Amino acid sequence: MSEWKTQLITGKQELPPRICIFGGHGIGKSTIASQFPKPIFISTEDGLASLDVVSFPRAETVDDVAQNIRTLIKEEHDFRTVVLDSVDWLVEPLITSDIEAKHEAKELAYGKGQMMIAEAFRELLSGLDVLRKKRDMNVVLIAHSSIVRYEDPRSEPYDRYQPKLPNRCNALLQEWVDVLAFAGFRIIVKKSDVGFNNSVTRGITTGERLLHMIENPAYVAKNRYNCPDTVPMVYEKLIEYVPVKS
Repeated sequence: MSEWKTQLITGKQELPPRICIFGGHGIGKSTIASQFPKPIFISTEDGLASLDVVSFPRAETVDDVAQNIRTLIKEEHDFRTVVLDSVDWLVEPLITSDIEAKHEAKELAYGKGQMMIAEAFRELLSGLDVLRKKRDMNVVLIAHSSIVRYEDPRSEPYDRYQPKLPNRCNALLQEWVDVLAFAGFRIIVKKSDVGFNNSVTRGITTGERLLHMIENPAYVAKNRYNCPDTVPMVYEKLIEYVPVKS
């Protein structure tokens, strides 16, 4: 047999998933991440005080984050999941301030600064990939959401939710992850009669929290595991469809 044929890979590759959960403040993103098998948090913001989790000290610089990843790659441990909380605070301010401190304004002009930021972000994602492939760890990224105007050539522009990241970093993240899940409350639209043949429409929530894993005009989302459009925001329901390594 030819040598190149002996190097071919066949069949499914049973690697741990790369998951990003994004949504508004206080909806429970960090809480569901804390329920993954033996998690360790790389923290770039406050917000873990109410959770009983193991975490590195809050990262003050992008080098702190890189060192946390290197430690998990090189040192012996039994953690099964690495959680980055949050990815938008990693990009802004940590990566952004690091790039701005190392370069003059003219070096960052004409979009060059955004390219440098995206490249630094890509390098950290590569480090997380090493944890996934060499240490067999699940990777969970937490992000906040923002509402942006989306220009769809098939229709009029409309607003939608996406991770709160610069465009280049957003594109990298969305391509890299296996699951991009938008966390939101179930919304019911109610129409009320206000008299004189007039009515008003308003949205109300039932309080039920959902993970949306297939894109629609309201939000970006994706998955590589044939997940349904929406599942309850409960860890036990998520792992029915996403092959988390225990």
